[in-house]
Amino acid sequence: MREATEKVVLLGEDGAPIGSERKDRVHGAATPLHLAFSCYGFDPEGRLLVTRRALGKRAFPGVWTNTCCGHPGPGEFMEAAVGRRLRSELGIEARDLVCALPTFRYRAESNGVVENEICPVYLCRVAGEPALDAEEVAEHEWVDWPAYVDRATRADSDLSPWSRLQVAQLQQWGLVERYLQR
Repeated sequence: MREATEKVVLLGEDGAPIGSERKDRVHGAATPLHLAFSCYGFDPEGRLLVTRRALGKRAFPGVWTNTCCGHPGPGEFMEAAVGRRLRSELGIEARDLVCALPTFRYRAESNGVVENEICPVYLCRVAGEPALDAEEVAEHEWVDWPAYVDRATRADSDLSPWSRLQVAQLQQWGLVERYLQR
């Protein structure tokens, strides 16, 4: 299992790195603050690649979310980590990668697992149909951004809590619309 060897970067309250720990030891009932990322990948038509987390995932199994999430390893550049996860989970490459929300932070709970992350949010362009890693992603769909925003803002939303919060901030500043117009 990847979690047994993958390490995450632990952070102090000021966001500065204070160490690292194995991922499988970090995500639990008392998850320490650590570094992560979220990525929203758009095809040439401007549709968002939305993924459903694999049912075997410890945190938020089977939940629909943005294109990709993950953790940079100690000493790994964030952009390299985003590219690594897009390739390993979805078999796609990121182009025109930009950081839209560099200081996004959230805390969420599911089935006794707490997410407690400083999680910069990236936007990128992707091409082609994904080749899903079944351990990470159960299924995918392509969605127009306005439809995703509507889905994220409904009271009965089926999206991950971090994606709902990120969408609110992305919308507040019109960041996706400006990105897609470039």
